[in-house]
Amino acid sequence: TDILALFRVTPQPGVDPIEASAAVAGESSTATWTVVWTDLLTACDLYRAKAYKVDSVPNSSDQYFAYIAYDIDLFEEGSIANLTASIIGNVFGFKAVKALRLEDMRIPVAYLKTFQGPATGVVVERERMDKFGRPFLGATVKPKLGLSGKNYGRVVYEGLKGGLDFLKDDENINSQPFMRWKERFLYSMEAVNRSIAATGEVKGHYMNVTAATMEEIYERAEFAKQLGSVIIMIDLVIGYTAIQTMGIWARKNDMILHLHRAGNSTYSRQKSHGMNFRVICKWMRMAGVDHIHAGTVVGKLEGDPLMIKGFYDTLLLTHLDMNLPQGIFFEQDWASLRKVTPVASGGI
Repeated sequence: TDILALFRVTPQPGVDPIEASAAVAGESSTATWTVVWTDLLTACDLYRAKAYKVDSVPNSSDQYFAYIAYDIDLFEEGSIANLTASIIGNVFGFKAVKALRLEDMRIPVAYLKTFQGPATGVVVERERMDKFGRPFLGATVKPKLGLSGKNYGRVVYEGLKGGLDFLKDDENINSQPFMRWKERFLYSMEAVNRSIAATGEVKGHYMNVTAATMEEIYERAEFAKQLGSVIIMIDLVIGYTAIQTMGIWARKNDMILHLHRAGNSTYSRQKSHGMNFRVICKWMRMAGVDHIHAGTVVGKLEGDPLMIKGFYDTLLLTHLDMNLPQGIFFEQDWASLRKVTPVASGGI
């Protein structure tokens, strides 16, 4: 029942890799910068994370894979915020390491069962959209900034009438002076309804409800629902607690929840420091999103074929086997959590 994490550790010159790995395990669980007598008041040996294996990274002279096990009782049930506060909270600024990257995690079934998972899931969405045997086809309104509400709605209508299943807002279209959110929602849903009438097919538009506060996010999501939208959209930058909260809201309100991974490359693109996007995929499946941008091998964004396949498998499979070429270091049973639709973002 332990939560397992794999870190890519680059120790400072002169620091033993095993000591550096042990320091990472300690700092991300019970240890601090000095010895304290209060350690005697609890079972630190039980609660302290353990670095149980350290391997050299192939083709690297100063990087090591550190496998670390965390007792499940170290984490609050059903909380991505608490999980991340331990695993990536303080340890990335640790002096003993020159660089640190979280590559993969294994979440035990006992902990997964405390999360609701995707609000709708792939199967229910296909039934709702009446689309089978092919990928969903969508696009983003461009230019993403600067259009008036009426012209924005015109683009939505032309795209849906032309054969798309969905159009979507982009990550940074919220409620700017050139087009306020309510205006965009009204014109977009008018376009959706007109395209449905013209084609006889179920269509949709991803309404970005991202806002400055949770109260505003709720207001925009409720308005989208009142207009008849089947889907809403949020950005990764709103934070893990807000994402998980909207996952719960979407399930209660029978809405599909689309997540744009805005901001992820600030910590996932560097190969020696930060976090692999695969871990974000796992956390977001737990948090309850139905869609997540997962990249593609072509298009404008960086993407390695094997790594991208690993992301898609993480989101779509009910049982994940270890696959080192795809960067999957742990077997993962997803219990009864629904599947997430990976979005081929960045152009196909």
